[in-house]
Amino acid sequence: MDGKENLVVGLRFSKVGRVYHFVADREQDLKIGDFAVVETSRGWQLGEVAQLLDASELSGENAPRKSIDRRATPQDLMRRHSWQKKEADVVELAKARAGEMKLDNIKIVAAEYSFDGASVTILFSTEGEEKVDLRSLKKVLQRSISPAKVDMHQIGPRDVAKYLEGMGACGLEKRCCSQFLTDFNSISIRMAKEQGISLTPTEITGMCGRLRCCLNYEYQQYAEARKGLPKRNKRVITPDGEGKVIDVLALKGAVVVYIPEVGRREFDKDDIQIKPPENQQRKK
Repeated sequence: MDGKENLVVGLRFSKVGRVYHFVADREQDLKIGDFAVVETSRGWQLGEVAQLLDASELSGENAPRKSIDRRATPQDLMRRHSWQKKEADVVELAKARAGEMKLDNIKIVAAEYSFDGASVTILFSTEGEEKVDLRSLKKVLQRSISPAKVDMHQIGPRDVAKYLEGMGACGLEKRCCSQFLTDFNSISIRMAKEQGISLTPTEITGMCGRLRCCLNYEYQQYAEARKGLPKRNKRVITPDGEGKVIDVLALKGAVVVYIPEVGRREFDKDDIQIKPPENQQRKK
């Protein structure tokens, strides 16, 4: 098949997992939210379609090497559902065994069976940053869940919030991480500062206890808009006199200046000049 007939499909195999790309025939008519069966390094898996891209959008080293076998059939979905019904029992078993072993610093979040039921991955999180040795717990669970192979996988606070879903700190009925985010970008306090957002913890912290992912959404636009504007506390010369910048309105391309004789005034960036330092003025 030539490139015109193919597209790249991003599949997610786990609710908190990353998106993996595969080649698909356009005749398979896959849409976002559909399910497809593929062969992976961990065996046959059933994944949910999270992205649809043209083959040209991923090339070179990023180009997918494997193809989608087929769109999931009703039988495939029933098989997946049958394994999913057992996942809650695995979670309860893992919680009980962890409690018996006094592993109080871990939280069992979920369990996920593979499409063929050959393996089950138990997702957990920890209270602290230290590494937890769960080899004994894994052995105990393996004996109970055999013949399925047991894997233990640690996830972070953002992944826990994504998996549990629920209302976002902003009031959205469903958190962004559970709706559309496929990866978690690095978030910093600087992003809030650049956008003039209050640094009050309740204003910038998500339900996961980490900085909100949405701080990254408009950060680049604000950073670009600020490039031509003076920073706060800079001395500037305006049509109404000399003053100090007390606020930056990045998206408006303007600043608020305090002028002793006048008070607060808003000026477009084209109407102000940055006052040079005193030592540069003396040299002139």
